[in-house]
Amino acid sequence: MAKVRQDAWSHEDDLLLAETVLRHIREGSTQLNAFEEVGDQLNRTAAACGFRWNAEVRRRYEKAIEIAKRQRKERKRAIAQQQKLQQQTQSPSVPSYQPSAEDVPAQQDLQAQNSETTTQPEPIEQKQQVPSFANHQSVPSIDDIIVSLQEFKSNFEHNYQKHSNIEQLQQENETLRAENEDLEKRLKQVEKEYESMQEDYQVLMSIMDKARKMVVFDDDAEPSQAFRMDKNGNLEQVAR
Repeated sequence: MAKVRQDAWSHEDDLLLAETVLRHIREGSTQLNAFEEVGDQLNRTAAACGFRWNAEVRRRYEKAIEIAKRQRKERKRAIAQQQKLQQQTQSPSVPSYQPSAEDVPAQQDLQAQNSETTTQPEPIEQKQQVPSFANHQSVPSIDDIIVSLQEFKSNFEHNYQKHSNIEQLQQENETLRAENEDLEKRLKQVEKEYESMQEDYQVLMSIMDKARKMVVFDDDAEPSQAFRMDKNGNLEQVAR
């Protein structure tokens, strides 16, 4: 039966994927076996489970992965020690020689003759050699290579996305910098215009002060003299 593609991953699916992968790591199995097991339970492909693990779930269980790897090493070490003890206990022991009743008098006479001239040599203990086991580094399997390539792809896509975001931020920064420079130029122009307006205002106020001093108002009669202002701001009398 073909597996139906499902795009949505729930929290329970991610939790099942993480628990299965960690269990396979502790037991010394490969991650691909874990992906296949989860795929059978969730009706997904192993590739989809592997992509989900490398893209989203793995980063949340980094510490748990390290603990599972340590447990795997301890488990392998315990199994190796147990096998070593079993081989030592199962190795055949050297049988000791038990003389028969007929050989006892002959041995006693021989020992009596040799005791006068030489001392009896001590029996040589036979030491059993325990075979040594060399640590062989296992060659990575095709499953491990596939998982490594998937992790490399996920890291590459993540780094590429970061690089794209950095370029976009740099472009936005350049745009904001140009806008800031334009606003600074406009601000300087406005300041110059404001200073010019201030100067014009001061000149106007000075002219008005001069006009107040030169004009005399009569409360009961109309003013006898008339004045007008020339283009330079000076007042001159107008003849009636």
